[in-house]
Amino acid sequence: MRLMSMTTKVMFMVLQGVLLLSQGVDSMVQLQVGFYNNSCEFAEFIVKEEVRKAFENDKGVAAGLIHMHFHDCFVRGCDASVLIDSTPSNKAEKDHPANSQSLRGLEVIDKAKERLEFHCRGIVSCADILAFAARDSIEISGGLGYALPAGRRDGKVSLASEVSGNLAPPSFNLSQVTEVFAKKGFTQKEVVTLSGVHTIGRSHCSSFTRRLYNFNSTTLQDPKLDNSYAAKLKQQCPQGNTNPNLVVEMDPSSPFTWDVNYYRNVLSNRGLFTSDMSLLTNTATAKQVHENLGNPLLWKKKFGAAMIKMGKMGVLTGTSGEIRANCRAFNS
Repeated sequence: MRLMSMTTKVMFMVLQGVLLLSQGVDSMVQLQVGFYNNSCEFAEFIVKEEVRKAFENDKGVAAGLIHMHFHDCFVRGCDASVLIDSTPSNKAEKDHPANSQSLRGLEVIDKAKERLEFHCRGIVSCADILAFAARDSIEISGGLGYALPAGRRDGKVSLASEVSGNLAPPSFNLSQVTEVFAKKGFTQKEVVTLSGVHTIGRSHCSSFTRRLYNFNSTTLQDPKLDNSYAAKLKQQCPQGNTNPNLVVEMDPSSPFTWDVNYYRNVLSNRGLFTSDMSLLTNTATAKQVHENLGNPLLWKKKFGAAMIKMGKMGVLTGTSGEIRANCRAFNS
C-alpha cells in the first residue's frame, strides 16, 4: 500500500512537471536571428527596402516607425496591436490620445506586408515587420544596425483602454518614467539610453506648452527651460493655439540624424519635455547624459542592445496569436 502511495506521488510529480513545462514553452521567448532564412529568405530585405523608399520621400517617417514600435511593445508586448484599426464595437490602441495624433509610418508597414504576402503568404508577422522597420529606421538615420531576433506572432486584442498607465507621458518626472520602464524590465540606465530616441522626430505643441505658459501656480514658464529656446517655441506654438496639427522638431539642429545632440540639448536646458530635463535631477542619470554625449558610438551600441531587449517584451511565439493577412485587422 505504501509502495503504491509512493508510486502515485512520483507519477503526480512527473505529470505536474510535464504540465508546467508545456505551459512554459509558449510563454518562453523563442525568438531567433534569421528566423525567416528558410521560410521567407528576403523578408528583412523587403522591409528594409520599403523603409528606404519611404525615408527618401519623407525623412520623418523613420522617427514615426521607431515611435510606433515603442508604443506597440509597451502595451501588451510587441504584438502589433498598435496597428489595428478601430471598429464600431472596439476602440483600438491606435485611437487612444497618446497615439491618434502621433502615429506615422503605417503605410510603410502596409506596403511591406503586401509584398511579403505576395512572396510568402501567411509567414511573416506584422509584429516582426514593425520591429524590423524600427531597426532599419535607426540605421538609415545614422545609427547602428543590429541583428534582430524574430519569430513574433500577432496579437488578437487591441484596446485603447489599456494604453494609459503603460506609456510614460512627456510630463512625467524621472521617478515616474523610471517606474513605468521598471515595470517593463528596464533599468534606470536604460531609461537614459532610450530617452535618446528624442534625437529625431517631432512633437505636437500640446505635449509641452504647459512648460511655456502654465508651468505652476507661481511660475508661467518652466525655469529650467533656456529662455531663447522658450521664445522660439512660443513663436511656433502660440498661446491659446487650437490647431491640433501644430508640431515642432524635438532636435531642431539635426531633426533627422541619429546623433547625440539630444543629450547636448538636455545639458543646455533645451530638452523639449519635462521628462527630458528630469534626467538632470539625479546625479547618476546626469552623469550618463554626459557620458552618452562624450561617446556617441557607445550610446548607439547601448541603444541597439536596449532595442533588442524591448523587442522581446511580452512576445507571442509558437502557436500563440496569429499571422495577420492585413496588419490593420485581425484574421476572421
